Amino acid sequence: MAGALGGGVIKELSAGGFVDNSTESAKTAQVMDDRFRAGAPDLVLLVSDERGVDSPAVAAAGARLTERVADEPGVEQAASYWSLGKAAPLRAEDGRQALLMARISGDEDQVQNTFKRLESHYQHRAEGLDIRVGGNALADKEMSETTEKDLVKIEAVTFPVLLVVMLFVFRSVVAALVPLMVSGLTILSVLLVIRILTLFTEVSALASNVTTGLGLGLAIDYSLILIKRYREERGRGSETDQAIATTLRTAGRTVLFSAVTVTLALGALLVFPFYFLRSFAYAGIPTALLAAFVSLTFLPALLKALDHRIEKGRVLRRRTPEAEDGSGSGEGFWHRLATGVMRFPLPVAGAVTALLLLLGAPFLDLRLSLPDERVLPAESQARQVGSDIRDGFRAQETQALNVVLDRTPGPGDRNVAPYAERLSKLGDVSRVDSEAGTFADGRLVQRPSDLSKRFGSGHSTYLSVVPSHQSLSEEGRALVQDIRDLPAPYPVQVGGPAAELTDSIDSMNARLPVALAVIAASSFTVLFLFTGSLLLPLKALILNCLSLSATLGVLVWGFQDGHLEGVVGDFVVTDSITWTVPVLLFCIAFGLSMDYEVFLLSRIKEEYDRTGDNVTSVARGLERTGSMITAAAVLIAIVFLGFLISGIVYLKAIGIGLALAVLMDATLVRGTLVPAFMRLVGKGNWWAPKPLRALHAKVGLREK
Repeated sequence: MAGALGGGVIKELSAGGFVDNSTESAKTAQVMDDRFRAGAPDLVLLVSDERGVDSPAVAAAGARLTERVADEPGVEQAASYWSLGKAAPLRAEDGRQALLMARISGDEDQVQNTFKRLESHYQHRAEGLDIRVGGNALADKEMSETTEKDLVKIEAVTFPVLLVVMLFVFRSVVAALVPLMVSGLTILSVLLVIRILTLFTEVSALASNVTTGLGLGLAIDYSLILIKRYREERGRGSETDQAIATTLRTAGRTVLFSAVTVTLALGALLVFPFYFLRSFAYAGIPTALLAAFVSLTFLPALLKALDHRIEKGRVLRRRTPEAEDGSGSGEGFWHRLATGVMRFPLPVAGAVTALLLLLGAPFLDLRLSLPDERVLPAESQARQVGSDIRDGFRAQETQALNVVLDRTPGPGDRNVAPYAERLSKLGDVSRVDSEAGTFADGRLVQRPSDLSKRFGSGHSTYLSVVPSHQSLSEEGRALVQDIRDLPAPYPVQVGGPAAELTDSIDSMNARLPVALAVIAASSFTVLFLFTGSLLLPLKALILNCLSLSATLGVLVWGFQDGHLEGVVGDFVVTDSITWTVPVLLFCIAFGLSMDYEVFLLSRIKEEYDRTGDNVTSVARGLERTGSMITAAAVLIAIVFLGFLISGIVYLKAIGIGLALAVLMDATLVRGTLVPAFMRLVGKGNWWAPKPLRALHAKVGLREK
C-alpha cells in the first residue's frame, strides 16, 4: 500500500530550500516582487549570431525577441542587451553573443510550469537567432530530473554490490536476503510518509536520496544486530521462540534506543529555518523509527517462519563454537587489538588523535557558498550556459544585488544619484543601474531613459548593483556588508544571491548552538541511561567531534580545494562547499556514530556488570561487537559511496563524507581511541554521583 501511494513522491519534491524567509534578503526579494515585479532572473537566453550582436539585422531580431518574451503569459519582466540601450556588460567580449533575461511570476511550482512552456518555444532558434536556454529555473528543473535519475542508478549499482558483501557478512544466502527485505519495507513506508508531508510543507528532492541510503543502511545495521544475537542464542541451545524472545529483550532494546538516538540527532535539523535542512529531518526521523519498527516486528516473524532455514546457502564455514555462541571466551582479532591498545594507551591515543587533527586541519579554511548550476553534471545545459556566461562576459549580470530604498514622500525627497555614485565606487562593483541612470567608477555613464522608470514604484526605488566578480564568494559577501555599511539617504534593504548567502550563513550560525546542544544533550542522556556513567557519554561526544572534524577536513581538501576532482567524478571546483553540507553531515554522521557507541557500550557494560574487570570487559565487549560494527560500517559505507554515481556535486560530498565518517568511527575510534581512553580512566569510566547512580538503577537501560 505504501509503495502504491508513495511511489510517485519524487515528482512532488522541490529543488530549493536554502533561504530563511525571515532574513533581510528574503524580505527584499518579496518587496522586489510585490512592488517592482522584478528580481533575480529565472530565465536567461544566451543569444548568438556570427554577424555580431550589433549588426542592424541582429539588433532588430533581438529587440523583437525581447518583446516576444516580455509578452509571454507568466513573464513579469524581460530585458536584453538591445532593450537596455546596448548595455556593454550584456554583450560578450567577442561581440557575437548577448544576454536576454526574464523574470517569471509565481511560486516555485508556477515558475517551473511556465518555464517548461517557454523552454520549448525558445530552445535552439527564435526570430532567426541561435539561442541556448539557461538560468535558475532550468537549474532547478535539471536538479529534480538528475535527482530522480540518480536514485535509480544508485539503487541499481548499490544493491548487487551489497548483496555480494552481505553474503560474506551474514554467511548464508537466506540471511543475506533478510536485510534487503527489511530495507525494502522501510523505504517504501518512508516514501508514503514523505508523500503525506508534501501535502503540508515543502520537502527537498535530495532528501529522497539520503533517506533511501539511510533506510537501507539502518535496516542492514539493525538486521545484523538482531540476526547475530539470534544466532548466539541458538548456538547456546535455545529453541527458536526462546532465541527470538531473548534477542528482542536484549539486542531489540539496543535497536530501539539506537533508532531513538539517530532520531534525536536528526531532530536537531528542525531548529534551522531552511526547508532543505528540515527535509532531512522530516524524512530521516521516520526512516530511523520505521527501520526499527520493521526490524522489531517483521524480522522476528520472518525468523520464526524461516527457523533453521535462515542458514541455507552457507558461503562460509561455521566459526568456532566459542565465537558462534557468543560466549566471548575466544580471543579473536578485536580482542587482541583492544588488549594491545590497552598495553600502550597513551602512545596509541596520541598517535591516532594527531592523525585525526592532521586530517581535520583543512576544515579551518572552510568557505561556504549557495549551490548554483555548477553543482550539476557536465552534460547539464544550465551548467554549460552558466559557464559560457562566466567566461564570455565581464560582469555577473545574473547575480546582481538589489538595493531597495524606502523614500520619505514630499518635497524633501533626496535624489538617489549621489548614493548610486557612491555605490559604484565600491570595490568589485561593475556598475549601478538606477532611476537616475547608470553609474560606473563613480561617474554617470548613461543618462536616465524610459527604461529607468522601472526602478521606481510609488515611494520606493531600487538600484541594481552588478558585481564584477563571482557573487557567491567571500568577495561577494564582503560587498554585501560594504553596501549595508554605506550611509544612505533612506532606509535600505539589500537582496540578491550574495545577500542570500550572507544571511543564510548568519541564520545558520545563529541556530547552530541550539542544534549542537540538542545533539549533545540527547546523546549524553541516552548513553547515561545505558552506562550509568558521566564520563563515558562525555568521552563519546569528544571522540565523535574529533572524527567528524577529520571527515570535514577531508571534504574541504577534496571538494573545496579540488583534489578529488576526477577521482570521484567530474565537478566544478568553486573554492567553496555548499553551505548546508557540513551541518547535514554532522547531524547524520553524529547519529550513526552514537548508533555504534550504543552497540559497543551496551556490551562492555554487560561484561563489566558480570566481571567487574574494566580491562576484560573492554576487550570482550569489543570482541563481541567489533566485527559487527565494522561489517555494519562497511555495508552502510557502500550505500553512501553509491552517491558518487550522482551528478550533483554536493550529493557526492555528502556520500563520501558519510562513508568516511562511519568507517573512521568504526575502526580508528572504536578500535583504538575507545579502549585507550577506557584503559587510562580505569574504574572512573563508571563513575557518577550517588543521586545519579540511584536514578540509573531505577531507569537505566540494560541488555538483560
